[in-house]
This record gives sequence, C-alpha cells and structure tokens, in this order.
Amino acid sequence: MITTLINDHCELGENPLWQGEEGCLYWTDIDGGKLHRFHLESGKHEIIYRGVTVGGFTFQANGDLLLFRVKDIALLHPDGEVEVVREFEDEGAKRFNDVIADPEGRVFAGSIGTTAASGGLYRVDRDGSMALVFRGTGCSNGMGFSADLATFYWTCSTRRRIFAFAYDRATGALSGERPFYQAPASEGIPDGMTVDRNGHVWSARWDGYSVVHHAPDGTVIETVKFPAAKVSSLCFGGPKLDQLFVTTAGGVPGSESADGSVYQFAPGVEGPPEFRSRVAWHLLK
Repeated sequence: MITTLINDHCELGENPLWQGEEGCLYWTDIDGGKLHRFHLESGKHEIIYRGVTVGGFTFQANGDLLLFRVKDIALLHPDGEVEVVREFEDEGAKRFNDVIADPEGRVFAGSIGTTAASGGLYRVDRDGSMALVFRGTGCSNGMGFSADLATFYWTCSTRRRIFAFAYDRATGALSGERPFYQAPASEGIPDGMTVDRNGHVWSARWDGYSVVHHAPDGTVIETVKFPAAKVSSLCFGGPKLDQLFVTTAGGVPGSESADGSVYQFAPGVEGPPEFRSRVAWHLLK
C-alpha cells in the first residue's frame, strides 16, 4: 500500500537518499532551493539548507553532504556551513542534475544541457579531479549499479531511454553502451532510478504517475501507480532497507494537491545501502 510520508509541496522533489545511522530520509527540492531531512521514527521534518539550487547530492563518508549545484560543487558540513570546493565550468550545461556515488567513493554527476544534446555525464574522482564521460543529452537523469556491480545504468530523459554500460570498478570507466529500455510516450519519461538486491531496476516516470519495475533484461514486471503525475526519483530505505521512498514534483504551497509529496511503500524486496562518496577535496588546494 502506498502512503504519503509528507506533503511539503515540493516544486521539484528529487534525489532521495536514506541515511541509515540517523534513520533519516534526505531529498532536495531543486526549484525550491531546499534540502529536506525526515526522521522516520519520530516524524520530525527539517529544512537543513536553503540557497543555491541543488541538483543532486551524496553523503560523504566523513558526514558532510556533497552538493552538486548550478555552477559549483560544495560541501554542506554538519554545522550547516557551506564550503564551495570546485567551480563547474561548462557552457553547455545549465546545472547539475541527478548524481550517484560509486562503490569506490567516486561520483557520477549528470547535467541539464542548454540544448537537447549539450548535457552529459561527468565523473568526479577521489582526488577531486573531474572528467567529462560523454555528452549527447538535454537531461541526464537516474543512475544505478547492478547487484554484481558489473553494470552501470544511466537514464537519458531526452530520449526516454535507459542505457546500460560495462562498469570497471577499479578505474570507474564505462564501456559497451547498450539500450536497456525504451519507454513509449504513453508511459511518461524515465527519470530517477534505483536497483534492488536482486538486480531489478525501479524507474520513476515523470508525467507517468508511476514507478516501473524492470527485470535485469529490461522487461517490465509491474507498474506502480501514484496520485501525482511527476514522479521524479526513488530510493530504498527504512531500518531493513525494505521500503521505497518516492519523490514527486509540481507542488504548490498552500494547495490541496498531492503533487510534490514524498511517498512510501513496501515493494517486497530489499535494496542495498547507498554508496558514500569519498572525495578528498583538500588535494585540490
């Protein structure tokens, strides 16, 4: 059964991440310029950041949050201080979008392009260096790793397609691009994603009112419907990592609309814990 965790009328709720030690769910309201934290047991909800748009973020292993914003990357320290650690100089990009930490602590960071093909994917290595992996999208979106960590999934919302790559854990290199799933227009736009312990892909559908559950070969197993149209992203969480938390967009403060809510449901399978980034920014100084 799908339940509403909280409706704070997010304009563009995105990038939910579960912090197991705290028992908290974090997410960003990109257009609202906020980062949210919700303590599952107590129901306490906080806004922990207000400021420059955060397109995506990761948890650093040392307790900081690594924020991928419009034209920079910044650390949000536990005391609330924001420290810019790297400028983002890309004339083809409007801002960062979805990001993910890999098993070795690197970060893959997508961008929204100024054109339908000028966005792309970057990799931030543990020494703080940053490399463009590829271009060719207007909206780089959800990413994930297969259960055996041999495959990297990447979503091109512009083409309504999810791709799969061979992933080299030692170097972070991606190769052998192949299509994983092509969404028909009637299904909505593939957006954020996560992968469960069995290697099944769960993909949000923007303007599709749904989360689509895919087998490892891309086959659609089921479609889970939501009351909000713009289903944006999802993650596993809860004490047993057996809950899916789902963000949506389109909220209007003061309205009765379900749009912009964060939802929760039990999919009948557990997810792996999220990887932590371990980027040593001091090496750049």
